[in-house]
Amino acid sequence: MAAYGLYTHIQSNRRRSIALLIGLFFLVYVMVFAGALAVETMGGDASLRWLLQHAWSDTIKAAPFATVGTAIWIWIAYKFNQSLVDMVTGAREVTRQEEPRLYNLLENLCISRGIPMPKLQIMETGALNAFASGMNEKQYSVTVTSGLLQALDDAEIEAVLGHELTHIRNGDVRMLVIAVIIAGVISFFAEMFFRMFFYSRGSRSSGDSDRGKGGAGFAIVIAIALIAVAWFLSVVIRFSLSRKREFLADAGSVELTKNPDAMISALRKIENRGELEVATSGVMEMCIDNPREGFQDIFATHPSVDKRVDALVRYAGGHDTGPLAVPQYDDTNRPESEPDDTSSKAPQDAGPAGPYGPASGGGKPFLPARPPIELGVPTAGTSPGAAPSADPGPWGPHGGSR
Repeated sequence: MAAYGLYTHIQSNRRRSIALLIGLFFLVYVMVFAGALAVETMGGDASLRWLLQHAWSDTIKAAPFATVGTAIWIWIAYKFNQSLVDMVTGAREVTRQEEPRLYNLLENLCISRGIPMPKLQIMETGALNAFASGMNEKQYSVTVTSGLLQALDDAEIEAVLGHELTHIRNGDVRMLVIAVIIAGVISFFAEMFFRMFFYSRGSRSSGDSDRGKGGAGFAIVIAIALIAVAWFLSVVIRFSLSRKREFLADAGSVELTKNPDAMISALRKIENRGELEVATSGVMEMCIDNPREGFQDIFATHPSVDKRVDALVRYAGGHDTGPLAVPQYDDTNRPESEPDDTSSKAPQDAGPAGPYGPASGGGKPFLPARPPIELGVPTAGTSPGAAPSADPGPWGPHGGSR
């Protein structure tokens, strides 16, 4: 069904996400079948038909255990995922008293749309990035880096917060965490089966006269192919969940703030400056930007900033200013051997003289050397024949009373 408007796109995207997650769960059973097939081949040669039948029977027997094991894995991640994220990133929760500027911006956005206030956290790093995490309203949190607070103005920070709140409103955070969990289960099974096959190969006797021969080689190829395909599809599905949602989160931010230009300028400042060195790939997938270049872009979890900005220009009426410089970030990351341009320049001459003398330099406000009238001081030239004042005001000699 075609989707028109932001909310129908969100609903359509949710349905697709649920279908993709069901597909991810199905891949777990594919992995179990592939593992059972690999185990059957360890018992000795047999016909391909015999191996497939017994592998299917083993899969049916193992399916309840795989289901329970995956459910336990998901429950553990559900309960402790936020603690694990905080432990990896080192983020700390802040209050209104500690960060009034940031706290008020987030609170105003939540009040305007009736959204429960998530926890607000700061990660101490010069990188420019932000992410939302958590599985339910008690866990939801929005984390921003200290570098982001220094580099962005209030309107841009508000746009970033709106982007992360949209991820929470749309259920993106929960879906992405579940996808990462199930993909982790599949990766774990894949590594376990490969290790079991290559390092624990053996033979076992069987009294089944219907075993036949000549199918073990084909069975191994099928098992390895199923494991590889399941792993590859889990990665592709994970990335598709994230890539599609970034456009919706950008649009949701514009809906909250009514300021597409702030979202565009924020993205331009964050562009290629968001790499979190201590974060895992799972955490980077939750960030507002996960930079990848060249061949790595094939496996990128986020669309490029250029594509996101283009969408905001075309559909939200924003204006693209192009790449923006961020002095705070660039100065922090300048090599020590590189000289500072500002320190090597000679002091600039004063600007052109104005009506009150030379223009002041260094960004200081203009103040005249003396006020035009000094109260309580007799003014020369107040009577006929008196000498004119030696200290004329800005509009000429001080005149006397008439």
